[in-house]
Amino acid sequence: MEIPYIVRRMTLEDLPEVMEIEKVSFKRPWPLSAYHYELTRNDCGYYLVVRLREKGKEGPLLAYGGFWLVVDEAHICTLAVKPEWRGKGLGELILYSLIELALRLGAEIASLEVRVSNRVAQNLYRKYGFEEVGKRKGYYSDGEDALIMTAFDINSQEYRALLAKNRESLERKLKGRRPWWNWRVFMRR
Repeated sequence: MEIPYIVRRMTLEDLPEVMEIEKVSFKRPWPLSAYHYELTRNDCGYYLVVRLREKGKEGPLLAYGGFWLVVDEAHICTLAVKPEWRGKGLGELILYSLIELALRLGAEIASLEVRVSNRVAQNLYRKYGFEEVGKRKGYYSDGEDALIMTAFDINSQEYRALLAKNRESLERKLKGRRPWWNWRVFMRR
């Protein structure tokens, strides 16, 4: 059976497609120079992409996400899905993959900010054990507040059981096909 998605580390070659998604996903997108810096100079930054697998090769870029690892905290700084691919489990796939990578790198906590109006994302984060721990007033450039959400003790047996349960559910959502996680590619610098 052909595997439908490839999850791997983001490279400079991915940036044109990342920027296309970035511009339609965010009111104030990161500039290309920010991603270039993150991939070439930020030793704390880890970024993944999801691509469609087509005839054994990489197809179009469908989603991406990233985090900064500071001591034992993985701060998820970006996550986006191509608009026409939303609602198909790819946001969850990239979130799951980011958390798995963070665990492999020694993270104990995962955190993020999310718009107070983005209920879909908040529900996904809650599914993965994120709790609302605060609010940043006027965090976004348009004045909207951000919720601060954190998943604590992600290295615990309880959290790993939650991840395993969510992975099974995700695999069913992706029609029983297993996405391809290549940790050697994730870990390469």
